[in-house]
Parts: sequence; C-alpha cells; structure tokens
Amino acid sequence: MSTANCGSISGSKGSLSVKASNQSLSSNWDVSNYAAPSWLPRFEELDTTNMLLRQRIIFLGSQIDDVTADFIISQLLLLDSEDHKKDIRLFINSPGGSVTAGMGIYDAMKLCKADVSTVCMGLAASMGAFLLASGTKGKRYCMPNAKVMIHQPLGTAGGKATEMSIRIREMAYHKVKLNKILSRVTGKPEQQIELDTDRDNFMNAWEAKEYGLVDAVIDDGKPGLVAPIADAAPPPKTRVWDLWKIEGSKKAKKNLPSEEKLLQNGYTVGRGEDDRSTEQVEEAPTSQ
Repeated sequence: MSTANCGSISGSKGSLSVKASNQSLSSNWDVSNYAAPSWLPRFEELDTTNMLLRQRIIFLGSQIDDVTADFIISQLLLLDSEDHKKDIRLFINSPGGSVTAGMGIYDAMKLCKADVSTVCMGLAASMGAFLLASGTKGKRYCMPNAKVMIHQPLGTAGGKATEMSIRIREMAYHKVKLNKILSRVTGKPEQQIELDTDRDNFMNAWEAKEYGLVDAVIDDGKPGLVAPIADAAPPPKTRVWDLWKIEGSKKAKKNLPSEEKLLQNGYTVGRGEDDRSTEQVEEAPTSQ
C-alpha cells in the first residue's frame, strides 16, 4: 500500500501510531480557534431585508396578514425611532389582504414622525392600494408598468343569523371607514369613492396619478418606452365614474344606464372608441 499521500503507519509492540504527511491538515479542520477575516460579511448582513432596512427601505411584497403587518409595523417604528428626520421608503407589491392588518400598518405610518414615502412596483391592489395612497402627500410614487386596483371590502358571513348580522355590520363599518380615508387622501367626495370601488377598478400608473392615489410616476426618461398604453390604443371605457352622476351631497343612484345611454356614451359594437368625457346625457322620462 502506498503511503505517499496518506502518511506512514508503524507498529511497536501491538501499538499503532499514525503520522500525517501533511502537517497543515489538522489546522485546516480545527475550527475551535477559527476567526473569519474582517472583510467577510456576517451571515445576518447577507439578508436583503436587513440590508434594505439599513437604507431605510421597507419592502411589502406579499399578502397582508397579521404576521406581515407585525413585521412591517416593527420596521416602521424602528426606523422612526432611529431618525425621524429622514424619510422612510415603503415599496409595495401586494395583492391586498386583511383589512384589520392593513389598518394596523396605516396607523403605524401615521404614528411615525418621519415622512413615509410609498412606491408601487408590480401591483398594489385592495389594501395594498390603500397603503400606497396613505403615504405622505407629495411622496407617493408609482412605477410606469405598475397597476393599482381599488374595490370595496370582501368577505363572507356564515353561521347563525345573529352572527351573520354582526359580520355584515362590521364589514359595512370597514367600507365606510376606508371610503372616508380614501376621500381624504385623493380629494374626491365619498360618494364618488363608493361608486368607484363598487367593483374591481384597475388603473395604470397615470390613471392612478390622475385619480389622486399617487403624486408622480417614476420613469426612465424615455417616454416612448414607458408611455401609457391608452395613448397608443385607447381601452374601452370601463370606469364607473363615467356612467353615473354625483348630484351634490345626495347619495348617487346606482341604476344601470339604459341601452340608449350606453350607445350615446360610445359603447358601439365594433368601434371600440374611448369617450372619456364626464358629461352626462339626460334620459327622457318614460311614460307610465
């Protein structure tokens, strides 16, 4: 047997000893006194969340639930306690989630003395859009290819009649509360918010800016690459605020428009025109 690389083996009166030819072998595997070089980052420093946190950046990139809310709230409070004179940047790519969890994040944002700048990347829907619009005025942004969606609260009610009524009442409370806050941050009347959130209402970045959910659209300085799709191919009119009229402070009527009114507003088969005027056509009274 060759012992060139394995060392030498010798026996003496039944005893066996091993001598390694490579004296540095034992030192390579001796980790008791090992010290990492100063230029190597520690394991916790490799975590992107901690690295972003050091730059005062918080990333909300999942569904909003109690666990996510606790995580975001703790980060907001930490950054605000460290320096309340520097902005906190909250990047949002979330499909929404729990209303109560989202309201917890909202309260933490308002509790911070530091300005909370919000940026939408990908999708900010439901409570994600609500948090996007709840950032500090003038510091709410949207990426050019991002989408924003608002709608009324969703939920189910089951069990006994009394239990169902309690859940329905609570859901109605959340709806009114969210509409009031959205009205304040967008500058639109509550009745308009109620109509616009009756169904899933998707907006591109520029529509979200026009609506008041964000203050600016971040582009790369090349309008030809990030121009709104509506400029090239106008989509069919689907916005609910073009179909109903708000009359003062009275609650808007939600009766569906007649077929004649739809045709007058541009809903012609095969044309696909986009008439975004807000003028409403008065319908002739029908005889009884």
